[in-house]
This record gives sequence, C-alpha cells and structure tokens, in this order.
Amino acid sequence: MEFLFEEWQEIWLPELKERMLDLTIPKKIRKIITFTGVRRAGKTYAMFQLIKELSKTIPKERIFYLNFEDERIEKTKETLTKLIPTLLQLYGNGKKEYFLFLDEIQIMPEWSRWLRRVFDTYRNITFFVSGSSSKLSSKEIPTELRGRSLSFEIFPLSFKEFLRFKGIQLEKHFEYSERKMSEIKKAVREYIEYGGFPEVVLEDSILQKKKIVQEYFKTIISKDIAERHNIRKIYLLHDFLKLLLNTTNFSINKTVKILHSQGKKVGKGTIINYLNYVQESYFCFFVPIFSYKIKEQLRYPQKVYFVDNSFITNISFRFSKDYGRLYENVVALQLKRIQAKNPLLEIYYWKDEAGEVDFVVKKGPKVEFLIQVCYDIDNYETRKREIRALLKASKELKCKNLFIITESEEGEKEQEWFGIKRKIKFVPLWKWLLK
Repeated sequence: MEFLFEEWQEIWLPELKERMLDLTIPKKIRKIITFTGVRRAGKTYAMFQLIKELSKTIPKERIFYLNFEDERIEKTKETLTKLIPTLLQLYGNGKKEYFLFLDEIQIMPEWSRWLRRVFDTYRNITFFVSGSSSKLSSKEIPTELRGRSLSFEIFPLSFKEFLRFKGIQLEKHFEYSERKMSEIKKAVREYIEYGGFPEVVLEDSILQKKKIVQEYFKTIISKDIAERHNIRKIYLLHDFLKLLLNTTNFSINKTVKILHSQGKKVGKGTIINYLNYVQESYFCFFVPIFSYKIKEQLRYPQKVYFVDNSFITNISFRFSKDYGRLYENVVALQLKRIQAKNPLLEIYYWKDEAGEVDFVVKKGPKVEFLIQVCYDIDNYETRKREIRALLKASKELKCKNLFIITESEEGEKEQEWFGIKRKIKFVPLWKWLLK
C-alpha cells in the first residue's frame, strides 16, 4: 500500500480535458462525496478535475488517489483496515487535513462499513469515492452511510460538452453564421449516432469507435453485472441485454415468452434480477406510464432508454439507423441529467386511445412539460398523430407547456384538436440540447 501512495505523488495528475461539471462541494457541512455512473463515463476524470481545483490551495502531499481496480491491491478487508494508518504514518500526524479519493470502491469487501467507521473516526479527512454501481447513489446508498454522503451522478458527455471536445465554439443567443450552423448540425448527427463516451468522442476512426463501444458492452456484462452478482449463465444475460437493445417497451412477461420461444429456460424471478442488475450498472433506465394509480403504472410496459446512444448504434441487431429512436434516447438522457440535478423532477410517458406522448415531466403535484420527439415531422400523418396526442394529454394533465423536438422545424404554432387549442413550441434537437 505504501508504494501506491508514493507512486501517486510522483505521477500526479494526467493531462485533463476538462468537462462542464458542477462539482460544488459544501464547505460547512462534512459529507462523503460519491461519484456514480456507468463505466467509462468519466468518473475518474471528474475526480481528477476536482483534485486539480483543490491543488490550487491545498498542498499535493495532502491529496491522494487510489484506484481499487489496480490488480496490485488485494481485495480484502485487511487492505482497507491498513489504508488510513499507512497514509498517516507516511505523510504526517492526524492533525493535518487530508483529501482521499477512492475509485471503484464498491469492489472491496465491506467497504460501506469501513467507510462509515473511518469517516466518523478521522474527522480531518475528506473522503471522495466512486463506483460503477447505483449502490453509491443517493437513492441506494448503504444504510451505514445514510445522511453522511452527497452524490454526483456522472453521465457521458452532454451535447454542449461534446462540442467543446470537438473544438466547436458556441456563441451567445444562437446567432450563428451559416457555416457554424452547418458545423453544429453535422456534430449533432455524430453525437446521436456515436454518443458521448469521452474516449469514443476523441477517436476519429468509425471502426475504432465501434470496437471501443463493443468492449465497454462486454466489460459491463462481465465485470459490472456477471462478476458482481455471481451470474453463471452469461449467455442468458447477454441475450437479455440484446433484447433490451432491440425494444422500446419492456414487459417482463413478454421477455420471458421470447426467451422461451428461443429454447432458453428462464423464469420471471431471473428476469427481475437481471432488470435490477442492469439498472444498478447504469447501462439503462426505465420510464413508467403516467398514472395517478400505482396499479396502472405496474400494468403497462415501461419504456427503456440507454445511458449512451452508442450502444443502440453498435450493439443492437438493426441494420439501418433508426433516427427516431436515437433522437428519443438522447432526449431521455438529457432529461435524466436534469433530473440528477433536481431530484424532485419525475419523468413519465403518457398514452391513451388518442396516441402517445414521449415525455411527461412532473415536479411535485404539477406537470411542468409535455414533450414529443419526432425526427420526421414533415410527414402529414406523423404530424397529425403527434399533435393529436400532445393536445389530448395537455387537456387531461392540465399542462400548457408543449414541445415537439424535431430535426429542423422551429417556431411556436397554434394547433387545435378535440376542441382543444394550444400553442406548441417546435424546437430543433440541437438547440434544445444546448438550452
């Protein structure tokens, strides 16, 4: 353990491409800071970014980083027990203030009990921990750490960050030249197809992008799900994930029937477990139907979305790009980012005989927004269907903030259906993502 602390002090920080992350750490209230999110989204670099900021005012001899995925670290309780005494023995007495960053801590046995003990014991140490598991999130943090932690969820790059990584500068008030607009529209097409994983964004080769994403997928299956939950039938888990990637509406009964039809023996209990595991790994998330009755929410299928569009583009069975689905997944993910900053927001979809509304955004008792996502709004039948459902939902849910996110159409237009007259805002996807 000693050589790892010394090695960190010698190597220090790698070169950083800074992200637009709000990492405001409370100064008056002592908390364990947790970073959660899907593998390779940038949790480690979020830590490094915070270390860089801290090092402007704190001597580097008081800032330490350890990655528990390092094969040189023994995955035992004894390793954790020795960690703090070793640090203090090497770098001073217990009176100095230290900042300890612990990456992928969830792979260590009994990590939460250890963290609770050292947090309460060593009040001069501020702890920062990360993990590719929702067990570190504010919703699922272990009982030992309740009330002691503050969680930051790290996502793949937003579109605004994507443009920054690509060296495309934004201007105020969206007053762009024709050349700049062309550049942004080309960038949003790349973003919706290949996603926002930092390593993928910085790779120029399409073939290499695909290979990187496929490796991420394999690692999530093997390390974040199968290994963590001791799953032996990895082929069954793999088939389950492929089914998820090739559907938009998820039903446990339907999934079991499909797998049975393929000759695979699986029960509802196994599928429910898999469902929990994939959400825990941040691979995907689910959006329920809007209803004031819990029974109704449970009766209808949930819509499934993925933490990055690259999984849909590179892993699913589709032979042509479904831009409608890619657009909708990007919007779902952006809403998820907003929800991470404002936990009071709830996200649903709405459906009745009039049609379906992609997103119902609710805050407290009030529905704040209704959003339709439509790549090809020029088609008359499609336009009629999308507007009809939006107006019906508007009347039922008493919401007048109506949006249709499109490829290029823009403006506010008054629409009427069922005797309902409402103004609808049409917004191009790129502009909605930037606002």
